Amino acid sequence: MVITVDDQPGSLLELLWVREAHQLQPGGDDLPPLLSETPLVVRDSAVDAETRAAWAEAWPRVWDAAAAHAGEKRDPGVFEEIQRTVVGSTERADLLHRIVGPNWRDLFGDTAFNSASYRTWSDAAAHTQLMALPAKLEDSPERRSLPGLIRAWQAGLTKIVSIPCRGEFTRTVGRTGLLLTNTTREDSDGYQRALRTFV
Repeated sequence: MVITVDDQPGSLLELLWVREAHQLQPGGDDLPPLLSETPLVVRDSAVDAETRAAWAEAWPRVWDAAAAHAGEKRDPGVFEEIQRTVVGSTERADLLHRIVGPNWRDLFGDTAFNSASYRTWSDAAAHTQLMALPAKLEDSPERRSLPGLIRAWQAGLTKIVSIPCRGEFTRTVGRTGLLLTNTTREDSDGYQRALRTFV
């Protein structure tokens, strides 16, 4: 049994940060909850109300695409292919995009990240995650929820994507992935409920 756990899904973390730091109010009824660690609000004169409105309108679409990609199993052969390409070539850029997937920067560039707020939040979130790592393997969320994990794997689950958001939230992403909050994953009962949604 092989299941990949991605608890640092870069594109999703950036999207979650952009939504809160820029106080976007995207529409949609299936959006993830707010971040567990609220970032500092960005006050940038280059990001006006019109820009924020465009960002808020695009946010759910980018989220859906990035979440679907995050739930996919990666082809390890892509890394070998990249090594055989020329630095700066279109072929290399295409292969890198297959790994990274859809993301905020593809559509809007780096404008949203021109603030110390992102680095501050990102560093704090990484520290929180590091401090939450279990001391023993048997204390890991997957080990504690092994029976449910096995059933989900038998049903086709190959990837778990965990995001640092408040409360319980679980969604199937792609054909073989499960997106859930760290809160859900860290609570044995919550994790079992989440895994049952895949079966």
